[in-house]
Amino acid sequence: MKQDHLTQLKQPTKENRIEKRERLRLMVLTALLTAIVYILTAYLHIPVGRGYVHLGDGVLYLAACILPLPHGIFVGSVGAALADCLSGFHLWAPASAIIKALTVLCFTRKSKKLLCTRNILALPLAALLCVGGYYIYEALLYGSFLSPLASIPGNLIQSLCSSALFLILSPVWNSRINKGL
Repeated sequence: MKQDHLTQLKQPTKENRIEKRERLRLMVLTALLTAIVYILTAYLHIPVGRGYVHLGDGVLYLAACILPLPHGIFVGSVGAALADCLSGFHLWAPASAIIKALTVLCFTRKSKKLLCTRNILALPLAALLCVGGYYIYEALLYGSFLSPLASIPGNLIQSLCSSALFLILSPVWNSRINKGL
């Protein structure tokens, strides 16, 4: 009798297999989006002043809308910090990790469509976090609140380009999910 009970515990149920498969899918998607953020940030960027303009945040916005909050924060923080560390901008990694984690909080995944009102309204808020966060970090880093003003245009361009990428990718993502990707 006791052996039958142990045998039942060892045999995976259909629900356990589905749950494991879903956890694995979530981990793979998180890793994939982290890698894409890293690549778009570290390698596909345009140098501007003390930093660079990139599209990695556009994928970060998408990740924030499709992944659970801890996974979205991981994608943004790790993807951006890795890009900074491995592309010669290691001094900016702490700021990137914090700013991108806060950016994720602006978006929601509770809507059926990624382009819901909250996520559209999150775009200017994300831009404000990016511009303001890097301004404050740079001001503290260099001891001047005047010199970081030069970085604002580049950060604004980055936010606008990332917002445009998010606005393009969101309907594509929704259509692929509706087709059963």
